Amino acid sequence: MLNENLDPSGQNFSSDELQIEKSLRPKALDDFSGQPKIVENLQIFIQAAKQRGEALDHVLLHGPPGLGKTTLSHIIANELETDLKMSSGPVLEKPGDLAGLLTNLDEGDVLFIDEIHRLNNVIEEYLYSAMEDYRIDIMIDSGPNARSIQLSLNPFTLVGATTRMGLLTAPMRARFGINCHLDYYDVSTLERIVKRSADILGVPITKEGGHEIARRSRGTPRIANALLRRIRDFAQIKGNGTIDLEIAQYGLSALNVDESGLDEMDNKILATIIEKFRGGPVGITTIGTAVGEEAGTIEEVHEPFLIMEGYLQRTPRGREATEKAYRHLGIVPPGREQTLF
Repeated sequence: MLNENLDPSGQNFSSDELQIEKSLRPKALDDFSGQPKIVENLQIFIQAAKQRGEALDHVLLHGPPGLGKTTLSHIIANELETDLKMSSGPVLEKPGDLAGLLTNLDEGDVLFIDEIHRLNNVIEEYLYSAMEDYRIDIMIDSGPNARSIQLSLNPFTLVGATTRMGLLTAPMRARFGINCHLDYYDVSTLERIVKRSADILGVPITKEGGHEIARRSRGTPRIANALLRRIRDFAQIKGNGTIDLEIAQYGLSALNVDESGLDEMDNKILATIIEKFRGGPVGITTIGTAVGEEAGTIEEVHEPFLIMEGYLQRTPRGREATEKAYRHLGIVPPGREQTLF
């Protein structure tokens, strides 16, 4: 099972922060901001499954970190009026780990597996029959004494979440009847999320202050809520307790979040590609070594936003910085030097 003090992104929270994080999560689809098509479809699928008295089909949630995959898994269980059991791909090491989870599920329960792309091959094979036929075959002993025991399972709904859709095997993807891709949020939606979270936290916030936090949140609710909690501290100590435009700008500057929403590592990645590798192309592993960050973290957390915003592009030979990245860092793009004279 997941460590209770571990967020699915891998970030450690104190118990107080964990309670705050949980309290900010909406509990129903009607309260979930953004991803309108996904929400509309899930409402239909859940209502239909409840009317038929069946378990909801298995759901795959994929997209960049912090967009609401874990929140949606809680909401799905709440809307189905069933219990939610949580685990993650790296935690399930042996078939017995999976069997223990599955056999403890009551009819209609939701099993949420985060980072499902990191399941090992053996566990994945066991999961196939569990998803399709609600049964698993467990091998007892080994060698000449080996025998298989078939365990029947209660019908359940598997909700899998992944930031790396391309790493899922084709047989695994095919077993999810409901496939949902979560995309980045627009500023107006993030403003509503920031306002709702501020009301829950009991911190006064102006429209301008909420807009400033929202537009620098990289299109990600988790980042918006994290920035809100930190700006609340600046408002308490450096201001009068209200998050207005001035205190929001002050706090975001102190947190190294620039005008475009890029943080320190984003800018470091762009500067490294431009200054050390002449703008690219350069491989992701080389970039990771140069900036002192795991290549996987860059690929999952930083790169999607940089590509979406037009600072970075992928090519067959590696990553390249765009002209927008040069302008953002105040560097003259190659071939444009003559325009200065």
